[in-house]
Amino acid sequence: MKTFHIRFFDHRKIYIGISLAVTLVGVVCNVLFGTQLDIQFSGGAMLSYACEGQADQEDVQRLAEEVSGRPVAATVSRSMAEDGENTVTLSFSGTAALTLEEQSALEQALQEAYPEAGFRMEEVSSIDPTMGGEFFRKCLASVALAAVLLVIYIALRFRKIGGLSAALFAILTLLHDCLMVYFTFVVFRIPINDSFIAVILTILGYSLNGTIIIYDRVRENRRVLGPKASAAELVDLSINQTLTRSLFTALCTFAAVAVVYGVGMAYDLPTVTKFALPMMVGIACGCYSSVCIAGPLFAMWRGRKGAKAQRA
Repeated sequence: MKTFHIRFFDHRKIYIGISLAVTLVGVVCNVLFGTQLDIQFSGGAMLSYACEGQADQEDVQRLAEEVSGRPVAATVSRSMAEDGENTVTLSFSGTAALTLEEQSALEQALQEAYPEAGFRMEEVSSIDPTMGGEFFRKCLASVALAAVLLVIYIALRFRKIGGLSAALFAILTLLHDCLMVYFTFVVFRIPINDSFIAVILTILGYSLNGTIIIYDRVRENRRVLGPKASAAELVDLSINQTLTRSLFTALCTFAAVAVVYGVGMAYDLPTVTKFALPMMVGIACGCYSSVCIAGPLFAMWRGRKGAKAQRA
């Protein structure tokens, strides 16, 4: 396995600057576009129809808005089988439920617009805004609990090289990755739903694994090189020793998710693409933050702490 000789610590300002620039762009997009919450979190109603023919998503959405007089988010999922049925889903956010008359009017309008498609109602579901908000808070609490447990785990495992500081910088990089995933949802106008929480929890474990590999090598190199080696030297050596493994792991995972995204695009499966796209961004950012952010920041902190101890 090839060992690189890249001076990550010396280039830390460039890496941090890139992350800050991307974060600034994400914040601006968030201000301009806002955050869309799916009805799972904001509350609302969802109607699912089955049809045998093709239906244009934009036309269906426009028709549903004209009939209901309310904003609608429409998705058309095409079956992968040649003779399979397609699914059209209409999502209405808000507190007002759809009456039976409104549901019948929507179904009739779709049947008249697509007489050969054979539209028929499959499912009607509604979520109270209070229940959606409570579910969202529980999801955020699960992410926060996972972060606390990770801090405890890293602090105990790497206590010989400054466990608490290592844990805090690992969590900082995880926060960086979560922000990148969130900005992906904002920029591509993907509603925040349970897929967002699933992606965040997956990236937490994936990104942390890359950071722990580097920390583990730092601990081994500290044992070999002794206390005379500086934190910057240890981190640069450890990152270069694990760089090939980190890149290959990220590329293999990214390629697998990219295939899933490609299949979702080919068969027009929005639920698949809206999960795979943020996952690809999270995988790339997780590899970048583990290699270029966590180690250099940790070395910078340990170096300053060591300099203060020498002066004292």
